[in-house]
Amino acid sequence: MSLLEALAIPRRLSSFTMLRRTLKKSILDLQIQPAILPPTFLLPIRARYFNSTTQHVEPSPDGFSASQSPPKSSPASADVSSKLPPPSTPSIPSPPLSSPTPTPLSSSVKELLPLLAAQPSHFISAHVHGRPYLVTEGDIVRLPFRMPGVIPGDILRLNRASSIGSRDYTLKGAPYLDERIFECRARVMGTEAEPMRIKIKKKRRNRRTRTVRSKHKFTILRISEVKVNNLEDIEG
Repeated sequence: MSLLEALAIPRRLSSFTMLRRTLKKSILDLQIQPAILPPTFLLPIRARYFNSTTQHVEPSPDGFSASQSPPKSSPASADVSSKLPPPSTPSIPSPPLSSPTPTPLSSSVKELLPLLAAQPSHFISAHVHGRPYLVTEGDIVRLPFRMPGVIPGDILRLNRASSIGSRDYTLKGAPYLDERIFECRARVMGTEAEPMRIKIKKKRRNRRTRTVRSKHKFTILRISEVKVNNLEDIEG
């Protein structure tokens, strides 16, 4: 090996070292630099949550975190726990089932009710679906609607009335009478329908017309009984 070749070897080594440093620097420059985030109070809630230094650890269903393991129970404690009776849940006693006690009648009603029951031909102001009907025994009532759930021949007891009376006496409720005082029954005779009504509707300055057809149905009732109960039957 000549002298020139011996002097060229360190130059090659130095050039190789410089090339390696250049490549390493270029590789480091090509790496993705971490983004510079704004202050935490300017970030949205989700970014603030994941950018926080402390990690959020969700508790497991058994009450221990992911980093913690449940304590190991010793055999002695397992034996003691197995001997303990199961915890009893306190039971709430249910109230005794008792029928509601009816309110007693006032002294004025007790005094005048026998006089009202003694006179015949009673009338009553019965309410059906909130509508009052002043009727007596044998009257026919035409309800302005079709009563659901009834068929001809059914017997209905009208237990809501605002007044009942005779020729000389009238007993009024506030707003309704006690249903123990009277008995009013009606028989369903059937249903009726009015003739078809046709009405043409139109608007001003509009050539279009609309035809409306309606056929209303009614329920027919016959009052079969209007009775005032005796005081002995009510209190007995």
